[in-house]
Amino acid sequence: MKGLTRKMPIADEIRTKLETAFAPERLEVLNESHRHRGHAGDDGSGESHFHVTIRAAGLAPLSRLERHRAIHAALGRDLVGRIHALGLTVEA
Repeated sequence: MKGLTRKMPIADEIRTKLETAFAPERLEVLNESHRHRGHAGDDGSGESHFHVTIRAAGLAPLSRLERHRAIHAALGRDLVGRIHALGLTVEA
């Protein structure tokens, strides 16, 4: 299969970017796309809705809004633009 590149699952991309940016003590990335099958934002890829639970020292002193902005910045515009929904739980 020469010339084909294997694309990393979005959940793995999310995990890698957040681990690099925050070195979290806890990180859980759940693909919840199956729960939204047939609803708005479901593009049929099986990679449209995610929920992240994270605990990281660098996020602790930030406000809720600052935490969300920091996570979105770490993921980058391209990755965030490829998903429909991203739920966040940031543990202090």
